[in-house]
Amino acid sequence: MLPFKNRLKKQKDFNLVFRQGKGYREKEIFIKILEKEDSGLRFGFVVSRKVSNRAVTRNRLKRKLREAIRSILLHIKQGYDVVVIALPGAEKYDFWELQEIILTIFQKAGIIKQNE
Repeated sequence: MLPFKNRLKKQKDFNLVFRQGKGYREKEIFIKILEKEDSGLRFGFVVSRKVSNRAVTRNRLKRKLREAIRSILLHIKQGYDVVVIALPGAEKYDFWELQEIILTIFQKAGIIKQNE
């Protein structure tokens, strides 16, 4: 499970990332990244009903995305708020494919630590 300190929780935080963040897309995953002053690293997840009308499917996808982020958390630079948005079609990927897509996006964005 993603640690509590690494979660975006408030609507105003999500809105700030949506308005001011820079967007990156790979396949059916879109990520908005906002650099901030403090050294924290927080993530939020959005899976709309456009992906699936079934809550079970949406929640399963969110769990996969959270776990994919948690598994590479130590390799990500600090000081960012990130919102991961699943687009329609993202539910067809398994965990390993989602993890690879997210890692590719983070490399494009330049927020992966280089000294590892």
